[in-house]
Amino acid sequence: MKFVMTLLAAGLITTPAFAALDGAKLYAEKTCNACHGPKGDKPLMPNYPKVAGQNAAYSEQQIKDIKSGARNNGQTAAMKGVLHLVNDEEIKAISEYLSKLK
Repeated sequence: MKFVMTLLAAGLITTPAFAALDGAKLYAEKTCNACHGPKGDKPLMPNYPKVAGQNAAYSEQQIKDIKSGARNNGQTAAMKGVLHLVNDEEIKAISEYLSKLK
């Protein structure tokens, strides 16, 4: 019985669904870097925000608001068009990654 429980625990730990998401990888894969720069500090357009070092909770909420349409100020149109590529867990991982950038 102990052996079975150990195998089950090992399986849960190594299952990708439970693995932490890589915010840096998601930032690149989900094309965030195309508009905000590879390190989030050099946006494509002067009116796009620098997202490096931004508070994680603030970024997460802003991204979710743009995705849902709660935030819609004309500058959000381009970003809203790609947010179908990310789910809430990925948004959180990206936001946490960005908060650690300088």
